[in-house]
Amino acid sequence: MPADVPLLEVSDLSVTFHTPDGHDVKAVDGVGFRVEAGRTLGIVGESASGKSVTSLAVMGLHRERATVTGSIALSGTELVGRAEKELSRLRGRRMAMIFQDPLSGLHPYYTVGEQVAEHVRVHLRASRAAARRRAVDMLAEVGIPEPKRRAGEYPHQFSGGMRQRAMIAMALACEPDLLIADEPTTALDVTVQAQILELLARIQEERGLGIVMITHDLGVVARVAHEVLVMYAGRTAEQAGVDALFAAPGHPYTRGLLDSLPRLDDSDDTPLRSISGTPPSLRDPAPGCAFAPRCARVATLDAAGRERCEEHRPELLPLGSPGRHTACHHPLTAQEVAV
Repeated sequence: MPADVPLLEVSDLSVTFHTPDGHDVKAVDGVGFRVEAGRTLGIVGESASGKSVTSLAVMGLHRERATVTGSIALSGTELVGRAEKELSRLRGRRMAMIFQDPLSGLHPYYTVGEQVAEHVRVHLRASRAAARRRAVDMLAEVGIPEPKRRAGEYPHQFSGGMRQRAMIAMALACEPDLLIADEPTTALDVTVQAQILELLARIQEERGLGIVMITHDLGVVARVAHEVLVMYAGRTAEQAGVDALFAAPGHPYTRGLLDSLPRLDDSDDTPLRSISGTPPSLRDPAPGCAFAPRCARVATLDAAGRERCEEHRPELLPLGSPGRHTACHHPLTAQEVAV
């Protein structure tokens, strides 16, 4: 692969679902990003912001349920429009995905070792014995104790953290270049969450793995991501390096997400901060900025400024440092962020 070709490049990606009542719902609208080998992109946003829909589009898992347009290039190979047979060869071998709920991702009737081994057999055409050895080795690599014995156990015999490790073992068994992790730590306690993140970081360093981390947890983003994509109502609200984003968010929505995090200097009676209102319906999108009805900044503008926000959709434009973009008619200034 040429040095200037990213591991994953997504351009102008849109995903439209066709409902039984005849409505088209555009769940992802014009999203683009890059992932380099050995780097992690964090995609963050509220529920229904389009994070998981984006990840499933990259994996080619929408198929007949939706229309996918734009470009998804894996190491320069275009994936949009590819036949299902071609995509199935890439899934698991070149790119893999781990999901939020590992129990639903593992079949209850087969042992964990059988499921990891089957994944190896399908993609690497290995013998049963070789696949079994690879499964045990992978369970050991992800930190499951007594891997040979545990390979013979069923998913319900594993704890939540161990099931997630097993899912990571399965995803990485064929040594893919790209891993998409969709809320991989949401259902885990804080200690196990930290262990899973450390595991992914170690494997990334050893293999040069590119990772897309889908999450609503900004703490996870701060810990593991190099770049961040903030999504709202199916579109990109802001894109920046992780340090720049946390130091000086440009979009009021990003600022609201950061402000909602509890702080160490908060007193016991400090109320939790939240963004007022609810995300908009994608069935009947407003003509202007999707965040305008919830944006405290809009209320401070004059009539012309409010009309611009409410009637004209903002474009994703460069803001300050290279690689930073914000879709806001009135982005926050450095002085406002410091307040």
